[in-house]
Amino acid sequence: MRYKKSAISAAQIVDAAKRVIARQGYAQTSLKDIATEAGMSKGAIHYHFPTKEVLVAKVLEAATDAVAERTLSAWQAGGSDPMTALRAAVRELWAVRASGSDEVHVISNLLAQSLHDEALRPQLAAYYQLAATQTGEHLVTALAAYGMRPRVSPEFVPRLLLGLLDGLVLQVFVDPDAVDADELVKAVELIAGALFEIGPPT
Repeated sequence: MRYKKSAISAAQIVDAAKRVIARQGYAQTSLKDIATEAGMSKGAIHYHFPTKEVLVAKVLEAATDAVAERTLSAWQAGGSDPMTALRAAVRELWAVRASGSDEVHVISNLLAQSLHDEALRPQLAAYYQLAATQTGEHLVTALAAYGMRPRVSPEFVPRLLLGLLDGLVLQVFVDPDAVDADELVKAVELIAGALFEIGPPT
């Protein structure tokens, strides 16, 4: 029972830290801020997480897991027709990013922080590798089943799509009306048409 209670407390701390970092950023967040948000003492935070860096690594893991789960669901819900699946997946992938969720804010903030903090980079790189793998498995594989082959490296295609979406969402953070979802879907279709061809690549 003590283990279960301890695990619940640790999860509450991670959730609280996620909210605080999303609200005020990593650099402006202290363990005292997180303790206040969680309704616990600073000592309770230290019991579960000896340093801010250990806690932030767990927060980043929780945030990237949540986004990865929604990404996987987006591709699985698209249906069997490749273009219909692509449209549905792009809309959901964009919705994940444009929702302004705590998870998206945490990832974006820690990406910016990683410019100065090399310790964050391996975990963020692993997240992008997973996201690229998920996207590649569904996008490239689905289109290949219909005789469509990428004109560029199959590993590059999902990176390009993710880079487009993540770059645009940064613009939406500062200009909420910058991107129309319908225009985005249309643009991705056109990009896919340029990146893929019928039959083996030339």
